[in-house]
Amino acid sequence: MQNTFNERRFVIKIMFLVVGAIFILRLFFIQIIETKYKFSADNNVLRYTTEYPLRGLIYDRNGELLVINEASYDLMIIPRQVKAFDTLEFCTLLDIEREAFDKKFDAAKRYSTYKASVFEKQISKETYAVFQEKMFHFPGFYVQPRTLRKYPRPIAAQCLGYISEVTQAMIDEDSYYKSGDYIGVSGIEKSYEDILRGKKGLKIKLVDVHNREKGSYKDGIFDTVPVPGKNLYTTIDAELQAYGELLMTNKKGGIVAIEPETGEILALISAPNYDPNLLVGRVRSRNFSALYLDENIPLFNRALMGQYPPGSTFKMINALIGLNEGVITPQSRIGCSLGYHVGGLTVRCHPHPSPCDVVSSIQYSCNAFYCSVFRSIIDNKKKYRTVRAGFNMWRSYLESFGLGLRLETDLPNVGRGNIPTDAYYDRLHGRNRWNSVSIISLSIGQGELGITPLQMANVTSIMANRGYYIVPHIVKAVGHPSNQLKKFTVRNNTKIDSRHFTYVIEGMHQVVEAGTARNAKIDSIAVCGKTGTVQNPHGKNHSTFLAFAPMNSPKIAITVFVENAGYGSTYAAPIASLMIEKYLKREVQRKELETQIINTNLMQSR
Repeated sequence: MQNTFNERRFVIKIMFLVVGAIFILRLFFIQIIETKYKFSADNNVLRYTTEYPLRGLIYDRNGELLVINEASYDLMIIPRQVKAFDTLEFCTLLDIEREAFDKKFDAAKRYSTYKASVFEKQISKETYAVFQEKMFHFPGFYVQPRTLRKYPRPIAAQCLGYISEVTQAMIDEDSYYKSGDYIGVSGIEKSYEDILRGKKGLKIKLVDVHNREKGSYKDGIFDTVPVPGKNLYTTIDAELQAYGELLMTNKKGGIVAIEPETGEILALISAPNYDPNLLVGRVRSRNFSALYLDENIPLFNRALMGQYPPGSTFKMINALIGLNEGVITPQSRIGCSLGYHVGGLTVRCHPHPSPCDVVSSIQYSCNAFYCSVFRSIIDNKKKYRTVRAGFNMWRSYLESFGLGLRLETDLPNVGRGNIPTDAYYDRLHGRNRWNSVSIISLSIGQGELGITPLQMANVTSIMANRGYYIVPHIVKAVGHPSNQLKKFTVRNNTKIDSRHFTYVIEGMHQVVEAGTARNAKIDSIAVCGKTGTVQNPHGKNHSTFLAFAPMNSPKIAITVFVENAGYGSTYAAPIASLMIEKYLKREVQRKELETQIINTNLMQSR
């Protein structure tokens, strides 16, 4: 019995010794070897500062800087470290109202009394220089450096885009972002956010009881270095962009110019526009509200999202479809008696020589010719059993031109336009109760058609390329000019045989030489173009024009839409012509025409 008791006592002693040894070893590990607990305890005297990377710069196609970075500072606050101070001096230094100060301070305390939060965002380097000298008077506050975007030239706001503070939804979607971070929300700032933003770094500083920095924690072994964002090299020609915006002063509409061979966007203009510097810094919120409430909607990108009937500029597509389908030949001649007449319907036309073949029908923009061609396409009983089948075939041709589809460009918020479907006409007229006459307005680019300036500029590139296009895009290289993107190199072929373009292009040339756009002629440059006057049920007609030049070696394809400007030849044609001259010659000789266009105020006359 005694032996059993002694054995149990021995076992209990061993258990106590083992447990004691475990505790001792654990305490040794925690206090001597493992540092994370000490690191956590030291949080009371450590300051974590995010090192924001420099956002990538943005250049134009010729190496001119479009977007740069400028130093700014966020004033941070840790409420529990704040001591009594002169709030009047504080507010005066930062140019804020006392009421605003109280709201910000209360918001910081609600967020956390011991975690840092932003008290005042985007303080300029000038304001910071003054504030820094007296910051020791304001315990609990410190400054976190960051950068703001700056635009050396006030151009291309809608395609460059802007950055804004992240929302909670954005933070929930991407863990990279934290409260107070900034993100691209429009334009290429949004499209190329992952490339432009870089990678954040972190610095950990020791601070004393007066919130003064005393050096790096652990000699900076836990610090990380920010990685700058990569630069973007765009396809934009800054000179052409600025010139187009100047021509569109006091006008509404959109302009897109493309290099046909490559699909590179040379200029993308939405009017009215705005100075991109308005959406930078502490004034951003006030300016954004003013732009958002402006009745002319300058934040709306008409070049990408504006949806307009193409008018007579659409006739060339119907000519090409008619030729490809074999319902007409280049020599087919159709008469016009001031319009197209069928039953009780008349589609009016203006006086011009008659009858017309393909070339002269484009030159004189004959409505009767295209009504007749359109009906021959849709009602081609030799190839299609029903009107529906003929219509869907016609529609498939349009899709091969990129119409009714969202072009897979590198710009966000691109509209797809509208090409009506057979289901739409079933709903409108009743199933199988519509025919080619019911939808005859499509023959001349009216009716339910809606096409964006970007899409129509792409159509113009197709004409210049004799049947194919490269998807329009605005960035050509990332990181270095030699690091060109491979994504935008694929040819997209239309369903039209290339041989048919010869006749349409000759018609476009005659439009400028002796047709409806003689005011678009440029000395020593063969321009091919087409005017359009777009019916507008809400007011004066829209003016549109598309063109490319030179005729046999195209370097620029352009589309211009000017809202409420009347005939295509009145404003859209001369604007396109001046831009072609500016791009190809770098200097405009027709100063009188230039001055007239710049000084015309079409917004006032509405």
